[in-house]
Amino acid sequence: MAPSFDLIGLVVTDMAASLSFYRRLGLDIPSSADTEPHVEVTLPGGLRLVWDTADVVRSFDPAWSPGSGGPRMALAFRCDGPEEVDRLYADLVEAGYEGYLPPWDAFWGQRYAVVHDPDGNGVDLFAALPTA
Repeated sequence: MAPSFDLIGLVVTDMAASLSFYRRLGLDIPSSADTEPHVEVTLPGGLRLVWDTADVVRSFDPAWSPGSGGPRMALAFRCDGPEEVDRLYADLVEAGYEGYLPPWDAFWGQRYAVVHDPDGNGVDLFAALPTA
């Protein structure tokens, strides 16, 4: 039997700030989770997204330290259309999150933008461009 991909884990500095960001992207996360050291949600299709504080990670890996030099992964959220990419990017930046790449029409046929979550992880917003 082959292993099955089941979980994406994020290590966070401020749980409440991180969860607030992901709620703005439409994830259903109860507000009671803001004070928890470990939070997980099951996404449509069964994949789980998990947030852990650095203290939780260090509880089983005392030598853990955050990476340096920039993130090496990104989460991508498909939007209903190009206008939603623009709206969501503007909403997040207006709310104080770091806009990294403003919306543009990518050569591969998508409206694309990148914002950073509170821990500096890239979060891509994309939607298919209308066909000519």
